[in-house]
Amino acid sequence: MDVFGFLLSKPVLIGLHLGFAIVGIDAFLWLFGELKNRTWNTRHIRITAVIGVVGFVLSWIFGGYYYVAYYGSLVKPVIKSGLAPWAHNIIMETKEHIFLFIVPLAITAITIAFLNQDEFQKLNIRRSTFLLVGFVAVLGLTVGLMGFIISSAARWGALQ
Repeated sequence: MDVFGFLLSKPVLIGLHLGFAIVGIDAFLWLFGELKNRTWNTRHIRITAVIGVVGFVLSWIFGGYYYVAYYGSLVKPVIKSGLAPWAHNIIMETKEHIFLFIVPLAITAITIAFLNQDEFQKLNIRRSTFLLVGFVAVLGLTVGLMGFIISSAARWGALQ
C-alpha cells in the first residue's frame, strides 16, 4: 500500500475525522473561555477561532470522504442488519444534519472574532457571541457522542 492509500484507509480517515473534530471543539471551548474572560485579546481570539474553524472544516472533509468511500457501502449495511438499526436511521441521519451546521456557525464566530474591540462593543453582541461559541462547542460534543453510538452499533452488528 502506498502512502496515499494508507492516508485514505478507514482507520486513518476515522482518526483524522475524530482528531480534527476534537481540535475544533477544544478551540471553541478555549474561545468560550477567552470571551468569558471579559478582556478582548484580539490575537488569542482570532487564533483560537481560526484553529476551531480549520479543525471543523478538516473534520468535515475527512468525515465526508469516509462516508462516501466506506460508510455507505460497508458500515451502514452492518448497522442496519445488526442489533441497533436505529443507530443509522435516527442517530446518523441526525448527526449528518447537525454536522452541516457546525461549519457555518463556526464561520460566523470567526467573522465576529475578526472585529476589533470597539466594533464588538458597539454592536453589543457579547452575550450572543458567548452563546454562539458555547453552542458550537456543545454541538461538536453532541456529534462526537453520536459518532460513538454509531461506531458502537457497527461493532455490535459485526459481532452477529
